[in-house]
Amino acid sequence: MSGHHHHHDESISGTRLLVTMLLNFGITAIEIIGGLLSGSLSLISDALHNFSDGIAIIISYIALRLSQKPRNSQYTFGLKRAQILAAVLNSAVLLAVCVYLLREAFDKLLHPHQVDGELMLIVASFGLVANLIGTWLLHRGAKNNLNIRSAYLHLLSDAVSSVAVIIGAIAIKLFGLTWIDPLLSILIALYVGWESWKIIQTAIDVLMLKVPGSINLEELESKLAEVPGVCDAHHIHLWKVDDRDIHFEAHIAVYDALLSATAPLASQIEQILHDDFGINHVTLQFEAGSCLTGNHG
Repeated sequence: MSGHHHHHDESISGTRLLVTMLLNFGITAIEIIGGLLSGSLSLISDALHNFSDGIAIIISYIALRLSQKPRNSQYTFGLKRAQILAAVLNSAVLLAVCVYLLREAFDKLLHPHQVDGELMLIVASFGLVANLIGTWLLHRGAKNNLNIRSAYLHLLSDAVSSVAVIIGAIAIKLFGLTWIDPLLSILIALYVGWESWKIIQTAIDVLMLKVPGSINLEELESKLAEVPGVCDAHHIHLWKVDDRDIHFEAHIAVYDALLSATAPLASQIEQILHDDFGINHVTLQFEAGSCLTGNHG
């Protein structure tokens, strides 16, 4: 016996992803030229982030389209986990970019060179505007979707790094502090790396069928045991298919041996699981005869 509570996915539109992608590839070209002309590593690092943003958005868009395909005889859950895989891929790319930037930044700290602060400031300002538009476009979809959140993180990290580059450019222009440029690259890389690692951990939890962090299994079991007519719930499996689809299956031992008596019980259990724990796919197998007289009911 199974029940489903469906929800409407407040997903991001393909148009928004496309506009954001074009913005990123445009600003990548401007920042690479500006970085090479000004001698600024943090501008080039920002450009690399922007380029990885554009790639991330392409991956996110493909995953989004795949996840919307209906299930079939080969993929009975559909292709919902394409978005989880995309989140892992995007975050792994970001981690690789961070490692490269850290290496380059330390090299620049050891061997400082002249940086054109004024050109750096102008180009970084363009980058900031583009990234702020991109983060605004993806903000809504990032709340409940790990895939879009990984693309959103790319853009948000770029907006933060653009602000840092602007501050660095002002410091270089006013005080000639060229060491600020590689130092900013290090701070940006550490921040982005940490956020990427958190997304990877969350995605791995989903892929490894971990019980969702928002649900306390002991509390769930005790709630089921309180349902009149139920004496025990066992063989419990609880997992996420993607960011939002939580599945639950269990064997429910009942006092009443008649199968007809389990229909209202099933409805009651499904309602508790949905209202208290946000579980929207429930499969229950009822068992009679395993309850000992005197147990709670």
